[in-house]
Amino acid sequence: MPINAEYRGPADLPEVIPVFPLAGALLLPRGQMPLNIFEQRYLAMVDDCFRDGHRLIGMIQPDVTHSHSEEQPVLFHVGCVGRITQLAESGDGRYILELTGIARFRVVEEMTVLTPYRQCRVDYFPFVDDFTARKGEGAVDREALLSVLTDFLKANNLKVDWEGVESAPNEALVNALAMMSPYGPAEKQAMLEAPDLKTRAEILIAVTEMDLAKKRTSGDPPLQ
Repeated sequence: MPINAEYRGPADLPEVIPVFPLAGALLLPRGQMPLNIFEQRYLAMVDDCFRDGHRLIGMIQPDVTHSHSEEQPVLFHVGCVGRITQLAESGDGRYILELTGIARFRVVEEMTVLTPYRQCRVDYFPFVDDFTARKGEGAVDREALLSVLTDFLKANNLKVDWEGVESAPNEALVNALAMMSPYGPAEKQAMLEAPDLKTRAEILIAVTEMDLAKKRTSGDPPLQ
């Protein structure tokens, strides 16, 4: 999706950003994520994003395996910042918005703040390649990816717009499939932290193949 702001590198993004911890949520550069915002602290976060003018939110997963508090869970060290590119008011107090991914970040430190939502100082430089669209997509094994997608769809009695799939560039295809995949927080985090698009596709293929093998050998349903 086209956006009105241009982000050419880490210097174009703020060092301190609000973060939205959400388990199982995977945002990737140039991917679109719909969000239904209803908690007061996150409604305030959205309002502040527009008031400050940057319209940026850092999506990050809580690390539940190392957390002792549901209210203030430990965060994974890597997330992805997105820009609010669509927003609608529901009429019942909620915001329906869409984030477009810009770049991944590594958390440097969580800030002590007075806002009801959490904020972190972050570093984008470890993921500087995220600012270059479609970087490394020529190394993706598209045939293997489409093969495992076909098997997954058959095993789960699902359909897909194959015309759209076949016309999608490798980056858009890999990232969209990763974001929509039904796997757990650990698998989503592994795909997020993949060093390049080729590795992300390989992780997605491997996880899907393991899910399919489990279904074939045990009769268990696939991951949901």
